[in-house]
Amino acid sequence: MAFVVGLTGGIGSGKSAAAEEFARLGAAVVDTDAIARELTRAGGAAIADVRRVLGAEFIDATGAMDRAEVRALVFSDTAAKARLEALLHPMIRAESERRIAAARAPYVVHVVPLLLESPGYRQRASRVLVVDCPPQVQTERVRQRNGLDEAEIKRIITAQMPRAARLAAADDVIDNSGPLDALHKQVRALHVRYLDMARTPA
Repeated sequence: MAFVVGLTGGIGSGKSAAAEEFARLGAAVVDTDAIARELTRAGGAAIADVRRVLGAEFIDATGAMDRAEVRALVFSDTAAKARLEALLHPMIRAESERRIAAARAPYVVHVVPLLLESPGYRQRASRVLVVDCPPQVQTERVRQRNGLDEAEIKRIITAQMPRAARLAAADDVIDNSGPLDALHKQVRALHVRYLDMARTPA
């Protein structure tokens, strides 16, 4: 069975940047957000069901799920959020498992924003790696990347697991409060450790 590092962190913490560096070093990366985007793009396997469950107004002109409209909906309507999660989460989990099983790299980095809130994902991970940075750094990164206003970003951060709880659950932590070079240095050190752990039976 593959050695799996469950990588998580709050929005804007730098999960994608860390995952990209792990991939560059030779790890297999299985990203649940990327799978979700594939499922909900134009022609994606989940589009017909999204239209059925939420309505045609949540499909944009290209035929993809309208992510901005859906984000606004799920923050205001818990029943709609539950329906969408019941639809997408099993599909994402099944595709994640398929990709982990097919991986031929020394170990797998499984990027799951809700890793710690999802027992099935957590149990699959041999190690939990949290990418962390202060909330003000998160807010600025998300503002620059997504163009969301500060109030919406704070609402998203508040809805996620508290930072202290995430850190308490971590086996390993990347401090991403500094420049990208500092993140890469920490990833390289962890890569060496994970290669050794993957070679050594538990």
